[in-house]
Amino acid sequence: MMTVTSREIVDQMLRAGRQMDAETFVELMAPDGYIEWPFHPPGTPGRVQGREDIRQFLTATAQPFVRFDEYRDLVVHETADPEVVIAEYEAHGAVVATGEPFEQTVIAVFRVRDGQIQSYRDYLNPLPVAEALAAAAGADRGHA
Repeated sequence: MMTVTSREIVDQMLRAGRQMDAETFVELMAPDGYIEWPFHPPGTPGRVQGREDIRQFLTATAQPFVRFDEYRDLVVHETADPEVVIAEYEAHGAVVATGEPFEQTVIAVFRVRDGQIQSYRDYLNPLPVAEALAAAAGADRGHA
């Protein structure tokens, strides 16, 4: 049996995120794994832990909000710790409610153990998220 490297797991996770494949995304997480956003806009969670909570967050909250078309300038850094992988990229897509372009700068730090992601710390820029949330809320009010 071939061993899957931490980097390969992170590559799979990034692909699942870009494709909005919530099931693959959740399956790559450890059962008690977590996603954390150290810099998050008010009104959004700072951390979601456990597969079921992550699945619910992805399908109820995040998925209909932003669509990602591509990740540009992706650089994946393997570290001296074989469990830790860092990814840097520019996410480009659109706000689903408005169709407005959405761009996000991301640095994410992953800890992978036994082929599953234990932690996914997403150091995204909170400003585009806050602006998109405000625009989507405005679009929702316009349709009421």
